[in-house]
Amino acid sequence: MFKNHIKIAWRSLKNEKLFTAIKVGGFAVGIAACLLITLFIKDELGYDQHYKNKDVIYRVVLEGKFNGEVMKSVHFQLPFADALVSDFPEIKKAAKVNASELFGAGKRGLKIAGESQNKLEDGFIFANQDLIDVLEIDIVQGNSGTALSAPGKLVISKSKADIFFPNGDAIGKNIILDNNTSKPYTISAVMANRPPNTHLKFDFLLPIEDTNMNWANQNYFTYILVDKKINIKELEKKMFSIMENYVIPAQKERGRAPDFLEVLKTIKYKLQPVEDIYLKSDLKMGDGLQHGDIRFVWLFGAISGFILILACINFINLSTAKSANRAKEVGLRKTIGAYKSNLVSQFLTESVLFSVISFALGVLLAWVLLPSFNAIALKNVSMPWQSIWFIPIIILFAVIVGLLAGLYPAFYLSGFRPIAVLKGNLSIGSKSGRLRSGLVIFQFATSVVLIIGTLIIYKQMNFILTKELGYNKEQIVVLEGASILGNKTESFKNQLVQLPSVKKATVSSYLPIEGTKRNGNTFRKSTAGNEEKGIAAQIWRVDYDYISTLGMEVNNGRDFSEDYASDAINSIIINEKMATELGYKNPIGKQISNGENWTIVGVVSDFHFKSLKEDITPLALVIGKDTGIISLKLSGTTVNEALTEIGAVWDKNVPNQAFNYTFLDQKFAQMHQDVKRMGKIFNSFALFAIMVACLGLFALSAFMVEQRQKEISIRLVLGAPFKSIYKLITLDFLKLIFIAMLIATPIGWYLMSNWLQDFAYKINLSWGIFVGAGCIALSVAVVTISYQAIGAALLKPLKSLRAD
Repeated sequence: MFKNHIKIAWRSLKNEKLFTAIKVGGFAVGIAACLLITLFIKDELGYDQHYKNKDVIYRVVLEGKFNGEVMKSVHFQLPFADALVSDFPEIKKAAKVNASELFGAGKRGLKIAGESQNKLEDGFIFANQDLIDVLEIDIVQGNSGTALSAPGKLVISKSKADIFFPNGDAIGKNIILDNNTSKPYTISAVMANRPPNTHLKFDFLLPIEDTNMNWANQNYFTYILVDKKINIKELEKKMFSIMENYVIPAQKERGRAPDFLEVLKTIKYKLQPVEDIYLKSDLKMGDGLQHGDIRFVWLFGAISGFILILACINFINLSTAKSANRAKEVGLRKTIGAYKSNLVSQFLTESVLFSVISFALGVLLAWVLLPSFNAIALKNVSMPWQSIWFIPIIILFAVIVGLLAGLYPAFYLSGFRPIAVLKGNLSIGSKSGRLRSGLVIFQFATSVVLIIGTLIIYKQMNFILTKELGYNKEQIVVLEGASILGNKTESFKNQLVQLPSVKKATVSSYLPIEGTKRNGNTFRKSTAGNEEKGIAAQIWRVDYDYISTLGMEVNNGRDFSEDYASDAINSIIINEKMATELGYKNPIGKQISNGENWTIVGVVSDFHFKSLKEDITPLALVIGKDTGIISLKLSGTTVNEALTEIGAVWDKNVPNQAFNYTFLDQKFAQMHQDVKRMGKIFNSFALFAIMVACLGLFALSAFMVEQRQKEISIRLVLGAPFKSIYKLITLDFLKLIFIAMLIATPIGWYLMSNWLQDFAYKINLSWGIFVGAGCIALSVAVVTISYQAIGAALLKPLKSLRAD
């Protein structure tokens, strides 16, 4: 019986080529999209799942309320981790990590001692010995117990060791960082390569050499390994004693204002599971690490589900729409004694066959599209062909989806009454199904919501990338790793500004883009008793040409100048936001303090130095030496000519050292890479969903024309014009599309309003966006239906009627 079912199903599949192509093609596209989304979600949810003890590894988070706003931070004092271990026996180990470029983490110039070639390498962090045990770093060469036990040691990843020491003998070799030959580092251990899906990425571990045990400076992440039997909530409460015993007394000793000390008493310590760090960190004071967003995971999961539902809806619609063509078959088989169960099993077999073929093509399509998807999503996921579970799960899902999608058509088709069928009374009922109308509305409502999302994401990204930032990011070349120049930095800068291609130059690692140095301080007015309320602000060390090179505007007071000796000692320029929060209408000449006393000489117009998801915050600029990055403002010459000239000057000053550069506008775009990435993924899968919906609409219109062929032929014989036939075919569908648009518009508005709440600077949701989305959906629907409508209007009526 089963063999007979397969034969009939295969014959049906071959006889209806258009039906088969659309049904299988739509299913395959839906399955490919679902599989790609599933691989993406699996990778996102797989972050930091490799730890054997992940249930007892936590990152400490500081949570407090400042100026009515909940703030979270993961930066702690150097002695904080030691105090946790000494004061709480339930904390077995505490690791401290400094990943800030301010202290030399991030990118460093590296070369093997005795060699001349220097290479700029990323992935340096500072850590204590406990990090190896807490984050389960696998040491493949060297002693894991002493790898970071003393200054001057260096732990390197296996991949980097293979590059620099291809003979495999890295232990004991000396490494020079930033051309500082007076302070070589000795490789003490080689660690296994870190998994790609971990929140804390590094290739080089340096021991912490900071000896400042001050409880006021907060520069370190803290990871802890706790006993398995403890109550985390209870431990969090107990940890407040750190604040009482160490932090508050230290701040009192510094003479901090009483109101600030009261704020400290409201602070809580929270423990964040290591597996939550990548997807569930909502830090206002960021950690500088790459993060995902659990909301996007749920969103893409929902899109995946919708696409699969749309594909199943197409299957149901196409199967029931073809009911008139299968009616006589059902009637005859019932007349000669076929049971309903035989017919149900026959149609379910057909459904499962369609599903299996669709899944096979869908998996193949996903495999072909995977490289493009990885490029869009900035991922490196692969098809898990080698996994023992992959093929069985695909087969199982193919059967389950086939059965579920085929249940309604199977029972619908097997329920035909033989007498009614053989009398020819079925065709009217087959084309008037309310269910099919409802499913078409659902499909296009979903499509319109996705089109709305696509338009709004595009407009928001365009708004971000074209917004006035308060500085000029165009034609700014950024030279990284400039610390290699050492005491030649100022001379190098002077040589550059002599070039016809370079208009201005500035030396500072503090740039208005994320990923460069940051230094947070608390400032207050300098008053007797120092009782003024403090404000949190950034303080950046820059040179005299910083503001002019980056095109910032001083709207009150003056820029730094070498004509004023005090500028190098105690002058400070603040932004408008800082002046407002300090309560100054005219701050020029006023005194402020962050432990050092400064005189305000200028106010710079507010400029964005963080993602546009965040508001502009207080910032101060002071003259200071910071040589990690050199930024160059180019003149009107071509970029290639300028780079050639700059490269020649670089090679002259530091021969055999790599010339590394980028552009400020590119760095700015990278700052919003997560939003761009999610937008591209969203747009891609929205296109998949719309394609599936259009395939269904195309097929339904084709079968409607087929079922109404006799009616259309009679109308044509009686002289019906092209316009009336076109209207007959399209009008019913367009009504459904309009209903779908009415349903989708408020849903799209609600969802995208919530998405835009993440941005401090965002577009306004105008009606034009929703009208535009509706017009796009309507146009797609009209084009899809028109092909069949035009074909129906050009039908040869005599040929059709003669066949009947």
